[in-house]
Amino acid sequence: GENWHDWVARALAHGWHGLENLALIPGTVGAAPVQNIGAYGVELIDHLDHVDAWDMTDRRWLRLSADECRAGYRDSVFKRELAQRAIITRVAFRLTTEARVRCDYADLQRELSSRGVTQVTPQHVFDAVCAVRRAKLPDPAALGNAGSFFRNPVLPAADAARLLAARPEAPHYPAARGTTKFAAAWLIDQCGWKGARRGDAGVHDRQALVLVNHGEASAADLLGLAADIQASVQARFGVALEPEPLILR
Repeated sequence: GENWHDWVARALAHGWHGLENLALIPGTVGAAPVQNIGAYGVELIDHLDHVDAWDMTDRRWLRLSADECRAGYRDSVFKRELAQRAIITRVAFRLTTEARVRCDYADLQRELSSRGVTQVTPQHVFDAVCAVRRAKLPDPAALGNAGSFFRNPVLPAADAARLLAARPEAPHYPAARGTTKFAAAWLIDQCGWKGARRGDAGVHDRQALVLVNHGEASAADLLGLAADIQASVQARFGVALEPEPLILR
């Protein structure tokens, strides 16, 4: 399939804007709607027009509009009703030639400020996202990983209020329907997991959301480490972390 980052770079080179915040996300274009990939305030669904797929069960072609993809936070119809039955063959996007930017995340603002950027363009955002991701995240080609292993938990109002009363410094952001999204990396880091290692299975030393394979870790090794991280976050904060990758057993 088409490499996702290469597509983002090519779109930008043609003056088609909207995907800059999603630069350097590992994977392919065809896989992107499955996960509804997102980063720095932008999700794939924000710029999706439709998806073409082959339904292996009914043996027919499908064309799903953005609404029919039923995208949610790292979720879509391809992880539910169409899981393991639809093969995505084409993805169509709605982009713009207008230089609209989204750069309100602190990491991006710091990077843009360090570069002396005052009039921000989509190219500036693309470059800043690449710099931030390269500084914080390991290259899968050099150190095995699947990117963020856990979703940022989204809590209902009562649970969010309880957590913030106990830990007001916890990084959090408003989410849909009165809920609040919390930074899973912060919760994991507070439990002492950043940089931890069990044999060749470990937690990255610069981004606690990323589980890494230092060489010979098995799937069971990584999943066991993930389960222990989930248990410790649940015990300390009362928050259940969910894996972000689709795990095939």
